[in-house]
Amino acid sequence: MRPAALNSHRRTATFIGFSAVLMWSLLAWLTAASGNVPPLQLTAMAFAVGGILGLGVIAALGRLGEVRQPWQAWAVGVGGLFGYHLMYFTALRAAPPVEAGLIAYLWPLLIVLFSALLPGERLRWYHVVGALLGLAGTVLVVTKGQGVSIDTGYMPGYLAALACALIWSVYSILSRRLAAVPTGAVAGFCIATAILSGIAHLALEVTVWPSGLEWLAVLALGALPVGAAFYVWDYGVKHGDIQVIGASAYAAPLLSTAVLMLTGYASPTLALALAAVLIAGGGVLASRDVLFRKSG
Repeated sequence: MRPAALNSHRRTATFIGFSAVLMWSLLAWLTAASGNVPPLQLTAMAFAVGGILGLGVIAALGRLGEVRQPWQAWAVGVGGLFGYHLMYFTALRAAPPVEAGLIAYLWPLLIVLFSALLPGERLRWYHVVGALLGLAGTVLVVTKGQGVSIDTGYMPGYLAALACALIWSVYSILSRRLAAVPTGAVAGFCIATAILSGIAHLALEVTVWPSGLEWLAVLALGALPVGAAFYVWDYGVKHGDIQVIGASAYAAPLLSTAVLMLTGYASPTLALALAAVLIAGGGVLASRDVLFRKSG
């Protein structure tokens, strides 16, 4: 493949990966619309939907064999998907949600930093600064400009949140190293994550089934933010500009808040406006190679 074609493919894969961030912006709204379903049960149900849909697509394409992968690929895939969600819910149970959420959302910055360890990748100053601007914007979104207090009494929860960030960033980086594993394999990882989440739910939670339109929210979760998003993320981090994708992921909490405002769950504030400027500016800065690189 010629250099121009390689650049075009990399750019396309980057935008495909970013589409996961757009879908994740629907997560909070759809979760709220799903009613009082416990988090691990909701994870199991949504991943089951996402996995079944994925299996259906690759079966229709005659590529069902893509789920047969070495144990290393399964360890990375299931470890990333299930490990992230298990640690995230553990953190929310053991620490205040604002602080736990901010620590967990260190993963975009960690992806940018860890990408320097990948062959052929060079970490530039604008990747780091762009990611830090995104982090600052995320702090404003999550805290509503009110500040953050760290209580050492919640240290187990903070550590679980940090583990959450590490798991997702390492999963994304290792996925890049396993670029030969087709994205169709993610369907199998989703099914395995659904099973493990179901087991964890039975051990830790009381089952609450959705009712009425709440079922539609569960199905939408499995189809988009807990389904298709993981497929396009896998493709993006394997074939796109992982530093740009990592930095752009900070748009998720801002977009999520915008969706909540549009649906009546949140109100606009000055802090959100400033956060928009920081996140958008950081995203453009970190993405300057992709946005302004010549294709020829």
